[in-house]
Amino acid sequence: MPMLETSDKIAPRSAFRHRPIADDAAKPGKRSTASPITPIAQRAHRPRPVPIAADRDTQVEVDEWQRSGDDEEGAVPTMKQRISAKPKPFPTTPRPKAIPTKWAFLRHAHPLLYLGIGMLIMLALWVAIMGVGNWVTTTMDNLHYGYPRTYQIDAFVGHNEASGTPSHFIAINLHGHIEVIELPGGDASHSRIYVGPQLFGPGSDLVPVTLSFMDVNGDHKPDMIINLQGSQIVYINDNGGFRPLLPSERHQVEQFLRQHQH
Repeated sequence: MPMLETSDKIAPRSAFRHRPIADDAAKPGKRSTASPITPIAQRAHRPRPVPIAADRDTQVEVDEWQRSGDDEEGAVPTMKQRISAKPKPFPTTPRPKAIPTKWAFLRHAHPLLYLGIGMLIMLALWVAIMGVGNWVTTTMDNLHYGYPRTYQIDAFVGHNEASGTPSHFIAINLHGHIEVIELPGGDASHSRIYVGPQLFGPGSDLVPVTLSFMDVNGDHKPDMIINLQGSQIVYINDNGGFRPLLPSERHQVEQFLRQHQH
């Protein structure tokens, strides 16, 4: 039967390093081989030691650093941070930049520039109106007189009209040459041609020519008047035909035409 033997030997110390307790190190007569180390994570059943003055300042700096870090994450700021914090300005909407255009330089242009542009526009309008007016006039003359410009009229002038047939007159502007053809009593075999003035200048071939008959010298015979470009050329009815004015007749005829124009 086995027997329990006794031994005076003490059980060997644990292989783990012995960590002395603060009470054992504080006993008089004992030499502390290691300085007391405060654990990083305090146990729940052990009271937290009161830090000394140096450690207290360091702890305050750490707490402030932690609080500032917490503020960035949305934590409530401290009273000191609220007092020292500067008020944040209200967000402003950025004003859109003006897009430069090709007409932006006109805003700062000299007033004379606008005056010159207005005068150019008025000149262009005037030229356009004149061009349209000339085109309308030319078109109407083409409808009335054709090309070359031709005008015809019948009149009793006392030339071979015994049968009661009036004489027939044709006025032509042939490329600026004014000509009047007379058929006395409507008889083409006795026709006469009266050469009128020569017209010069651009568009002279487009000038219409008309005829009228009136006694301008008081001899009771109708005289022939050629009307063109606002002027009148008189041919005197003499000896069965028409002749140009004599210098002695010009003053009398001009007075007659001046009176009948009004």
